[in-house]
Amino acid sequence: MFYSQGYAGNRAARGYAAVHSGSRIEGATPHALVKVLFDELLIALEATGLAERNNDRLKVSDKQARAMSILIALESSLDFDRGGDVAMGLAQIYREARRLLLVSAKERDPQPVEQARDMIAEIADAWGQIG
Repeated sequence: MFYSQGYAGNRAARGYAAVHSGSRIEGATPHALVKVLFDELLIALEATGLAERNNDRLKVSDKQARAMSILIALESSLDFDRGGDVAMGLAQIYREARRLLLVSAKERDPQPVEQARDMIAEIADAWGQIG
């Protein structure tokens, strides 16, 4: 029996998403792994903004935590020795995105998280064009 709503439907959707992400990660190049992180980050940011607009505090907290952890992972993967100014610029953008997430949650306003999503979308698009 298929469930389109409620806990069973959400659990099935999460299971599918985990399998889908897992299959994308297996055997992926480092470039492709960063692409997966950007894709997952954009999803988390969109979900955070939507939850904020719907005043769903639990979902805001969950999706915000996911976005924060991905932003930290992206920043920690930067090679400042070889990346120079580019790595420094990306680190500043990731930190600003984290700051905007916190402002959004504190003020219960989706606008800052939408700003963060727009910034990250530009980087993700450029990353996708690289290779």
